[in-house]
Amino acid sequence: MTAQLPGKPRSPRLSRRTALRLAGGAGAGALLAAPAGHLGAQTAATPAGTPAASPTTAQAEIVIPETGASLPTEDVTFRWVDSSEVSRGYLDAFFPKYQEAHPNITVDYQSLPHPDLNQVIPLGIQGGSAPDVFRMPPGTPGAQAVQSGWVAPLDEVIPNFAEWKAAFPPSSFLSGINVFGGKTYSFPLLANKYYATLMLYNTGYMRDAGYDPAAKPLTWDEFRDAARKITEAGQGQYYGLIIGGAQIDRWHVHVSGPAQMAGAPGDVQIDWRTGEYQYTSDPYIAAIELLLAMNADGSIFPGSISLNNPQARAMMPQGVAGMILSEGGVMPSWIREQPQFEFNVASQPIPNDGDAMPIAASNLGTFWWLYAESQYKEIAGDMFAYLGTAEGMTAGQIASGGVLPLAYPEANDAASLDPRVRQAFALYEEQMRLAPDPRVRNPDTEQVFLEMKPVQPNFGTVVQGIFAGQLADAAAAMQDLQDRSDAELEREIKVAQDNGAQVSRDDWVFPNWDPTRDYTEEDYSALGS
Repeated sequence: MTAQLPGKPRSPRLSRRTALRLAGGAGAGALLAAPAGHLGAQTAATPAGTPAASPTTAQAEIVIPETGASLPTEDVTFRWVDSSEVSRGYLDAFFPKYQEAHPNITVDYQSLPHPDLNQVIPLGIQGGSAPDVFRMPPGTPGAQAVQSGWVAPLDEVIPNFAEWKAAFPPSSFLSGINVFGGKTYSFPLLANKYYATLMLYNTGYMRDAGYDPAAKPLTWDEFRDAARKITEAGQGQYYGLIIGGAQIDRWHVHVSGPAQMAGAPGDVQIDWRTGEYQYTSDPYIAAIELLLAMNADGSIFPGSISLNNPQARAMMPQGVAGMILSEGGVMPSWIREQPQFEFNVASQPIPNDGDAMPIAASNLGTFWWLYAESQYKEIAGDMFAYLGTAEGMTAGQIASGGVLPLAYPEANDAASLDPRVRQAFALYEEQMRLAPDPRVRNPDTEQVFLEMKPVQPNFGTVVQGIFAGQLADAAAAMQDLQDRSDAELEREIKVAQDNGAQVSRDDWVFPNWDPTRDYTEEDYSALGS
């Protein structure tokens, strides 16, 4: 099998020179000043069981403000369930400070893998015992949670709400994303631009394979070749690539990320220029074939399909694989807890001709949600009043070591971060462009999103089934997925229309979208709607 795409006219791309620069070939400064194989030893070792105090952690200063919230005076337990490296590093530092300021409040905090989150939150909602604050389970639209009464608005919960909200960067709050029926239900913690398939790699293994992705991004063929060479050198002790394959979304991003760069733009598998799903496009099929070819080579760590993403990432410092495609958010924990691990970061694999299209970035706008039946909403409001500020995010970025870029730009600029983290941030910013969103164009489409029900089996499940050999015909499986997705979107639009919404499939078509630049408010205005 081959990942080579058939020759045909393509949309404007990042030039090869730009792609090389973004991958670290220029401008990486201190990152490339030292030999790549020695970068992992920049943080000094500490006694066993004690996380290394990185320069960023040492400078963290979390100051709990007095917000004027009416907090309980009796002893209470406040429950918070999360699923993110970016927040775990911050909250592990924040909650002790908060409990010190409010000794009667005990925070029961858990950070769970996505599959567990998909079970814990819906079951908690059904039983009336959901945590006070939680991350939304993957695949559950915020609009659906609002309509189902899962979550509460923040307008009457956060002290000085109007002032707090107005301080966020422009376009942080948008109808249909975090605002429903005029009420605000969540807020952005992360910046819009980050993707889930950066290449994190063992510098020693990669050097022995003859590649330096920080200096020159690997093409699809080189990615496969590097994985094969690393596997051959490992002789059964380590492999070229590891995947958190028990986590359905990993199959999704392993295909959609490379496919977007290869010419299938769109942040939710829709080409916004046409409003059509792209599951059957050449880049999507080619990205699947690349995975299958690498598996046939024996280059993928055995048992990857039974590992969740945190487990797969945790195995990288153990030396079991040469590469993982993942968010850069794991890097600070590797730096603190595995200072002996020599690794680096680079672009995800780029097309074989080196002509990479930017990845489409979504309007994120949400992170934590407040349980509608929480008895302690005022505690959540008091915490959010600090966590959702420039000061709070800056302290969080420093405390976490820079897991992902945050919504307030100054939080990313102020932190003294490891050069590899800074390079990841630069890749996100330079390789991504903000995509259009029907909810911004036409607020009535909120009614469509309220009706949304993810198709089953979904994109990630289909790719997992193809990889596992359960679906023998990849093209047919993807055609079925595309047909089901189209039918579901048409159904959702019809329900919204029947409920009085002025919407149509045309709201999903943005003929003035140029995937090589950010889609702006001026672009929405130019549509005349």
